[in-house]
Amino acid sequence: MIDRRRPLAAQWTTLVPLLAAVLLVFTWGRDLPGPVVALVTLVLAGAVLAAVHHAEVVAHRVGEPFGSLVLAVAVTIIEVALIVTLMADGGDKSSTLARDTVFAAVMITCNGIVGLCLLVASLRHGTAVFNPEGTGAALATVATLATLSLVLPTFTTSKPGPEFSTVQLTFAALSSLVLYGLFVTTQTVRHRDYFLPITRHGEVITAEAHAEAPTARTALTSLGLLGLALVGVVGLAKGVSPTIESGVEAAGLHHAVVGVIIALLVLLPETIAALRSARRDRVQTSLNLALGSAMASIGLTIPAVALASLWLSGPLVLGLSAVHMVLLALTVVVASLTVVPGRATPLQGGVHLVLFAAYLELAINP
Repeated sequence: MIDRRRPLAAQWTTLVPLLAAVLLVFTWGRDLPGPVVALVTLVLAGAVLAAVHHAEVVAHRVGEPFGSLVLAVAVTIIEVALIVTLMADGGDKSSTLARDTVFAAVMITCNGIVGLCLLVASLRHGTAVFNPEGTGAALATVATLATLSLVLPTFTTSKPGPEFSTVQLTFAALSSLVLYGLFVTTQTVRHRDYFLPITRHGEVITAEAHAEAPTARTALTSLGLLGLALVGVVGLAKGVSPTIESGVEAAGLHHAVVGVIIALLVLLPETIAALRSARRDRVQTSLNLALGSAMASIGLTIPAVALASLWLSGPLVLGLSAVHMVLLALTVVVASLTVVPGRATPLQGGVHLVLFAAYLELAINP
């Protein structure tokens, strides 16, 4: 019976990404009626689950922390492409799109995903244990990238408004690439053991012994299907965004809620993968996914929009408002206090989730 279920699982995780890609081709840039929106939403949910499955296959083959890096970078590259496309079509009204998307990703990952994973792991296993050296390095990089790219534009004076001048934007883009590249080298080459899950006694878990690693062919197939599934997730999320906008307007909510909902949909594969790792007491893997996604979102989006600004018309607003800067500063402080001990209780998870709830509430009622 079990042997029969495995081919079925392999079939649906292969068919759903292909279906999502086909559906994306036929729905891209079109106004969708209600029944089609329902179908797109159903396929979108299936594509998310398929992406998580294929990400886990790839992660099992390459091991940590490479597995977390593959999913984080894949999602972010597709997300960046979507941002640039929307900016090219949106004109002046899309001037804050990159800022809002990046900040939403930071708050979702650093508070939403981190809080959920710490809460789940600590409730299930007593305390959530992780490596403070690796997690602290990731948090420091995220904080630096966020400050250089999202906070400084509010205070610079070379250009009116919360914008960078051309020279400043170039520096921010290059700094983002350098820092992200340096972190990836540290994570995967120089100090890889800092980013591996650990036992309750602080011993590094270098390999998973419960299952045989997939073959190279299977892993490459899953890598291709992962990319296809993520294209479907991001593209279909964009396709249902007009329906989301209509619902938000009908509810009388602030327009920024639309960006939050789309960001939540795009980051859903990483959220599910991180929660699965937390349930297995692999909290370091969960934190690698969360903080790695935040870092990739900034480190790849800012250079991309800086390059795109060469041919895009209209302003590029990157500076955060005072309220969002307060939330970012509080997130960095709380996350630092969470990381230092190398273990967390449900309290730390709850604190991060309250911060995330505050962000959502202020997005609804600014």
